[in-house]
Amino acid sequence: MIARRVNEIPFSGIRKFFDLVMGSKDVISLGVGEPDFPTPEPLKDAAIRAIENDYTSYTSNYGIPELREEISEKLKVRNKINRNPKDEILITSGVSQGLDLAVRAITDPGDEILIPEPCYVSYNSNVWFAHGKPISVPTYEENAFRVKAEDIKKRLTKKTKGILISTPNNPTGSVLKKKDLEEIADIAIENKLAVISDEIYEDLIYDNEKHHSIASLNGMEDATITLNGYSKPYAFTGWRLGYAAGNPEFIEAMMKIHQYAQICAPSISQYAALGAFELEEYVKDMVRSYDLRRRLLVKGLNSLPNISCITPKGAFYAFPNIKDTNLSSAEFAERLLKEAGVAVIPGDAFGESGEGYIRCAYCVSREDITEALDKINRFAERLP
Repeated sequence: MIARRVNEIPFSGIRKFFDLVMGSKDVISLGVGEPDFPTPEPLKDAAIRAIENDYTSYTSNYGIPELREEISEKLKVRNKINRNPKDEILITSGVSQGLDLAVRAITDPGDEILIPEPCYVSYNSNVWFAHGKPISVPTYEENAFRVKAEDIKKRLTKKTKGILISTPNNPTGSVLKKKDLEEIADIAIENKLAVISDEIYEDLIYDNEKHHSIASLNGMEDATITLNGYSKPYAFTGWRLGYAAGNPEFIEAMMKIHQYAQICAPSISQYAALGAFELEEYVKDMVRSYDLRRRLLVKGLNSLPNISCITPKGAFYAFPNIKDTNLSSAEFAERLLKEAGVAVIPGDAFGESGEGYIRCAYCVSREDITEALDKINRFAERLP
């Protein structure tokens, strides 16, 4: 009775390991991609006020005007993107829903969407659910997992409809440079392609790297759907709040789907998020803490036998190379969990390009990172 398309899609590789962790005792998890910080007090207070003031009804399908106006101003100042809050911004239930809406809005049956891999687990599935065809564009460690324009060009066909990019990237922590994005923009303009740009980790960036929005480059503003949200920089994951920005045609198409599937993003979350962009010190403190953990984890991983790790420039993930252990990513992760009590995500959960790697999230305490490194070291030393 279940639709064939649904049956053909496997469960997320991340979910599989979460289920294993839930059934295990005394496990240190480097698998969860979620801030370990509390939601800032001003946002919690705003949510309480929203409840007390009975702001608990449906909002506009597009979201409350005040929040769209704040997002519009933020996009203009920080991202160099000009978007009218009236009809060029849509509030979504997290970036996950925004991604689903964006893909469905541009994808006809048989359309091909190019996706640099390794990539977040839902990208390919979202394209598949939209009756499109996800086309993997591999990225490589020697290029810091930044996608190359020439690799995109090799996979262009008459059926190519768009490109889905993320920067900073989950799971690799790579950050696309301005030149990378300009080259992707040139390809998109020349071939009349839409670009969906997932920028949820834009605030979590290190080593003086800069975040650039492709919508601000080379005439891409009207060819790009920019996705972002509150989950990662404001420890807002459970509140389910994101946003999409694009030309009126894109946003209206997304809203059509949104109004039937979701109606609106949670009203309390929308009111809670007002003023979030003013909490710059909160975000900076979080990033400083992640930076210390990043350095600790990467240095520790590079000291382990048969494991190496390039330094990620964004997000809160490291993507160490475990090929010299002669174990597959899944074998390594399963054995590490069972024999050492450390949970990581196998790299192949993020596409074929992730085989030979594991994802380690460093949004946990430094004490947990130190203990996990010690356990991974003892595990690695026991391997043949």
